[in-house]
Amino acid sequence: MDQRVAELQPLEGEWRRARGDASLADVHGTVAVRRAGPAWRRLLAFLGPGYLVAVGYMDPGNWATSLAGGSKFGYALLFVALLSNIMAIVLQALAARLAIGSGRDLAQACRDAYPGPVAWALWLLAELAIVATDLAEVIGTAIGLNLLFGIPLELGVLLTSLDVFLVLYLQRLGFRYVEAFIIAVLGVIASCFAVQIAMASPDWGAVIRGFAPTTDLVSNPDMLYLALGIIGATVMPHNLYLHSGIVQTRDYGRSLPERREALRFATIDSTLALMFALTINASILILAGAAFHGAGRHEVVELGDAHTLLHPLLGSALAPTLFAIALIGCGLNSTVTATMAGQIVMEGFLSIRLAPWLRRLVTRLIAIVPAAVVTIWYGESGTSKLLILSQVALSLQLPFAVVPLVIFTASRRKLGALVAPRWLTATAAAIAAVLVALNVKMIADYVVG
Repeated sequence: MDQRVAELQPLEGEWRRARGDASLADVHGTVAVRRAGPAWRRLLAFLGPGYLVAVGYMDPGNWATSLAGGSKFGYALLFVALLSNIMAIVLQALAARLAIGSGRDLAQACRDAYPGPVAWALWLLAELAIVATDLAEVIGTAIGLNLLFGIPLELGVLLTSLDVFLVLYLQRLGFRYVEAFIIAVLGVIASCFAVQIAMASPDWGAVIRGFAPTTDLVSNPDMLYLALGIIGATVMPHNLYLHSGIVQTRDYGRSLPERREALRFATIDSTLALMFALTINASILILAGAAFHGAGRHEVVELGDAHTLLHPLLGSALAPTLFAIALIGCGLNSTVTATMAGQIVMEGFLSIRLAPWLRRLVTRLIAIVPAAVVTIWYGESGTSKLLILSQVALSLQLPFAVVPLVIFTASRRKLGALVAPRWLTATAAAIAAVLVALNVKMIADYVVG
């Protein structure tokens, strides 16, 4: 066996089925990677996928929790936001390791490792998670359109179906254009919050202290409950499928040294992007703490209420406008990432390929129906409840994505030389156990009201 074959052998590993088609075959390996030159120049080719992943950590479903935490407890829950972000960094690094080490995305790995009935069950749960993600996106975008332009929620829900054309256009241009769009919108979102925080003039000393742990998290039941909510809603299952697919858009080579370097750069990319996501989530908490908690408004949980209160509390009509723009931006970004996650899940589990516009239209219509019914029947209060329900649905699916990921990346038989070190596996297993426990608690709380 020559050296080249020996290097490729761990890429296959011991799976029940041989690898099939490449993940996202139309863009697989289309982004060129430098083989020589300074490390920072080679790193540039890997920057991008992490920011698509980061979108899932700042979707409208997370806004309500951050608003509630900031308005009720000021900056005290910033430590929880930091802790949950560290958990996300570890799990997303494992998703990249699985892809680079095995040549499979998470959906393909589940299909190739488990018996047919198990793989089909995991596929169904993953599809439900995609629909729940889309549902949160539909509601968040519709609320943003209502706040910014006064468009009725019912009409806003229907208008969100048009974003399928945006996704189709970007994918035709090339994957780098998709990443450029995501990063540009993230820049707009960050700018909106920067201006709002400047208007709110927070106590920066208190903000810094908020990133340190406090015993109040244990002694105060209300604070503990919100902290559990922030952690429990951190990792979105579709992000693990998404990251394991889009990291393979890089043409990083197949030799072991090339894949080791690719893993290092992909981990740097996702870590930097998730730290950016932390900045956005912390900004929501800081804004709520400075604008609402400081003014005695301790029960702000609705997106519409936050938008309404920003003007009188900050003394500027610009603040609520920026808030709505940021919300719409989060919805648009989620449009792109949810479509790709859905494509990865369907192709990976079933080897069924649909045109991106058709895939998007199907998932969007499934999400629009319940959103439209609820908004027509119950109005804005109903959409808030539906937003919470979508997060519960995501929580139900989370263990079925996280547990296989940890198992696969801990197996030398499946990843060969790129198997996760024991300390990383132990850390990820602990994180998975905490997330599963917290999500079970959240679901139980939802059931009992």
